[in-house]
Amino acid sequence: MAKTVHLKVNGQSHDVSIEPGTRLLYVLRDNLGLHGPKFGCGLSQCGACTVHLDGKAIRSCVLPVEAAEGRAVTTLEGLGTVAHPDPLQQAFIDEQAVQCGYCINGMIMTAKAFLRSNPHPTRDEIKQALDGNLCRCGTHMRIVRAIERAAKAGAPA
Repeated sequence: MAKTVHLKVNGQSHDVSIEPGTRLLYVLRDNLGLHGPKFGCGLSQCGACTVHLDGKAIRSCVLPVEAAEGRAVTTLEGLGTVAHPDPLQQAFIDEQAVQCGYCINGMIMTAKAFLRSNPHPTRDEIKQALDGNLCRCGTHMRIVRAIERAAKAGAPA
């Protein structure tokens, strides 16, 4: 039996009618039309579905939407716009850190939360922070450079 859940996503309030236990990822993509978070593994192992929940990076593919009710959800779309990208997004553009792009949502969302807690990381700390995010294209070094660039520029959290 469907129920209504109140969500605050990217600063906007939404009431969505869902089946109990529906995962947050599906509501974001299917009900709200947000396509930054991707379905990758469905097991919280690849990072493609990462969003922020109250500022903390979480895997939306395994989180029941009810757990996000009344909390702040931020997706990739909530960080910046095409005209005014977030400084971290701009660093990814400047470093040409995207090849196929499938992992980039998870990389940026994980890095954003990481830089909030560690604004001046070492290269090894960046690599450790991204350890749970999978990329098959081989742009790892560009991704790390983009995060270093944003940190050096003092990208705001």
